[in-house]
Amino acid sequence: MKNLTLVIPAKEEKESLPQVLNELKKYKLKKIVVLEKKDIHTIKSIRNHSCTVLFQRKKGYGAALIQGIKKVKTKYFCIFNADGSFQPKELRTMMNKIKNEKLDLIFGSRYEKGAGSDDDTLITLVGNYFFSALGKILFKLNISDILYTYVIGDTVKVINLNLKEQNFNYCVELPIKANKNNLKISSISSYERPRIGGKKKVNAFRDGLSILICMLSLIIK
Repeated sequence: MKNLTLVIPAKEEKESLPQVLNELKKYKLKKIVVLEKKDIHTIKSIRNHSCTVLFQRKKGYGAALIQGIKKVKTKYFCIFNADGSFQPKELRTMMNKIKNEKLDLIFGSRYEKGAGSDDDTLITLVGNYFFSALGKILFKLNISDILYTYVIGDTVKVINLNLKEQNFNYCVELPIKANKNNLKISSISSYERPRIGGKKKVNAFRDGLSILICMLSLIIK
């Protein structure tokens, strides 16, 4: 998978990120870790690991991904969590599908046959189903888990979408704008593991409302 680079946004992940990077060693992938300069403990925890480190210029999950993806030199990038919830063994299957079906983007899904999650709560489960259904109704999106960001995409085509969302709204802006620009997208089953350490950064109600407003605004954009 020489033509793939992992973009790993990290915030206060000193327990999990070193373990994630250790697990990734055998795959010999290029890795870009994006974090805040003040996150000293996480920075120290990966000091002996082989990866490119970028310091965020702007705050937010989306801001980290926008900055990181712009630094990717390979044909494909992959958004990869720093908390240990994504399984690296799924990368090969995702890459095979994106190449064989000539896709521009492939989205992992916890809600397809053979998939699942050890980290979903009832609130996040309901929220994911709601926003995925809304994506189908409003934008005819053919993906079943719109808020799950285990994603592989064509680097240049995604950069050219000129995405703007700085926070978790990025999760919905990416597939919606990709679909509006006629990029070929699909989803594939994925199993989410429990996070290794640290705390979730998403607030279900606050971020849920923000995502809803974002999706409605994208109808006219």
